[in-house]
Amino acid sequence: MAGEKITRDMFDQLMVPCYAPAPFIPVRGEGSRVWDQHNKMYIDFAAGVAVSALGHCHPALVEALTRQAKSLWHVSNWLTNEPALILAKQLTESTFADRVFFCNSGAEANEAALKLARRYAHNHGGHEKVEIISAVNAFHGRTLFTVSAGGQPKYSSGFGPKPANITHVPFNDTIALQECFERFGDKICAMILEPVQGESGIFPATEEFLHLARHLTSWHKAALIFDEVQTGVGRTGALYAYQSAGVTPDIMTTAKGLGGGIPIGAMLTTHEFASAFGAGVHGSTYGGNPLVCAVASQVMEIVNTPDFLKGVKARGEKLIAGLNRINERLSCFSEIRSAGLLIGCELDGAWRERVPDAIAAAGKEGLLVLAAGPQTLRLAPPLNIPDEDIAEGLARLEKALLKGFGKK
Repeated sequence: MAGEKITRDMFDQLMVPCYAPAPFIPVRGEGSRVWDQHNKMYIDFAAGVAVSALGHCHPALVEALTRQAKSLWHVSNWLTNEPALILAKQLTESTFADRVFFCNSGAEANEAALKLARRYAHNHGGHEKVEIISAVNAFHGRTLFTVSAGGQPKYSSGFGPKPANITHVPFNDTIALQECFERFGDKICAMILEPVQGESGIFPATEEFLHLARHLTSWHKAALIFDEVQTGVGRTGALYAYQSAGVTPDIMTTAKGLGGGIPIGAMLTTHEFASAFGAGVHGSTYGGNPLVCAVASQVMEIVNTPDFLKGVKARGEKLIAGLNRINERLSCFSEIRSAGLLIGCELDGAWRERVPDAIAAAGKEGLLVLAAGPQTLRLAPPLNIPDEDIAEGLARLEKALLKGFGKK
């Protein structure tokens, strides 16, 4: 392989076809900018699907990774390590949680959360207390358990029998939620919710829906699980979205932005629920890896300050204002939904349901954007994106919409 030219065609020859990546290959990143093999620069409004919370190659994260790489890489969970304990302390001191379980991804964190809820219910309510309530069009990961909890057939069909006893209610439908709890009652062990549904189009939960979920789960002695894989670590302008909503879960999952680009996931919970797990009941080979935790600890130190979180909200407002101006000129969005720097632009008119075309057109203009459902563009830039890159990214987006589709 030494000296061999790396091309996009190699993906189609070598990789399992789970993805359909863009025709260019990024090779370098700095802040909210990325350069490809031909040195073309892209403004990054995607951040690796809300992962690169502080942009690319943030100096403090590079320093943390380099420093840890010179001391200890991996020890397995037969031993503990200092970076994992430091990060766990940061997370518990900043949230409702008392205990942390580290893993590698949001899917693993949600898998752990669902297993913990079932285990706790089994120990305290008996073998029939197994029902899990989720929302229609939810997304909780790609394991068989989590795609079943998500309830989107496009992700779960064709893989054989699914984990049973999972019911889905329409998101933000309080009547349906009440009826579901009346139907299953004390057989319910947990409800899992995203404070903002991400993959289905950026739909924030209403406070009424979240408060009712909290009331019903408490009444029926069931766990309330918040999936904050995408909304966590400052993405909505709060460290975690539940803190703005005023509804506290029993179990919460976090990943994506927590590692700033390094793979990590975590499940957070209380002493009471954590007691359902014991040594050997659940685990993750790389969970709590020192390299990863050292970087995540630095991310938390930077993000978890009032000034930084205030800046996230201000940047979100700038982006929304710019998107509204584009819409006034092009009438390209039927709705713009947002929570901090997690933004969904629902395409309208000639653009409707042409998200792949919009993403490709943006790429040609040097802008990275994402999809969220069949008709929504998702923007999730680095939380510290500078104003000049917001302005430049918006200009490139407008140019892409004009050139890619033609002005109406």
